[in-house]
Amino acid sequence: MKADFVPGKHARCDPIGLDSADSRDPRPRPPALAGRPLRRSRPLGYNPSGMTDSAAPLPVRSLFLPDEAATERLGARLAAALAPRDLVALSGDLGTGKTCLARAVIAGLMGGPEEVPSPTFTLVQTYETPRGPLWHFDLYRLSAPDEVWELGFEEALAEGISLIEWPERLGRLLPAVRLDLGLRFAAEPGARHADLVGHGAAWAGRLDRIAA
Repeated sequence: MKADFVPGKHARCDPIGLDSADSRDPRPRPPALAGRPLRRSRPLGYNPSGMTDSAAPLPVRSLFLPDEAATERLGARLAAALAPRDLVALSGDLGTGKTCLARAVIAGLMGGPEEVPSPTFTLVQTYETPRGPLWHFDLYRLSAPDEVWELGFEEALAEGISLIEWPERLGRLLPAVRLDLGLRFAAEPGARHADLVGHGAAWAGRLDRIAA
């Protein structure tokens, strides 16, 4: 990985279309949503898992990731700590290694190396793991927050583990109880900073283990 993102230089961690530099709006509706009417949005604060907007964030844990291998190790530790109904909101600029981290999490939950297709155009991929279903969302091409309900988001929140790239596309629909994991470029070539914030008591005993 390079400190400055150059399209095409991060094929392993950020395949074309996932961390793409094309951010023009309006975005065309992806195949997963084309031709499908939108369902009525839930009320703001809707939460099938009992999550509330009043959840207080835990202190931030910040990590220095010197290389791609360190990013993958973070993904493995995160996978070991996840449980059904957990949600991880994975954010970062283009090329920071979100895909690399997501693949490490999925491999950890699956118990070994796994072919992980990009959900850039389908917006979601699901996996059956020993701890239940995993939902990997890439919401970069989501045109409106309400579209997420057509992707099985309600089911994912109720019974699965949710890993969400580009969570900011959800706006107020982003659940209050979650782990925020942000990746940032570091000054050193190939290095990254990772910031973790756990929202809700469910993360209180796990954040230090993930950041260890």
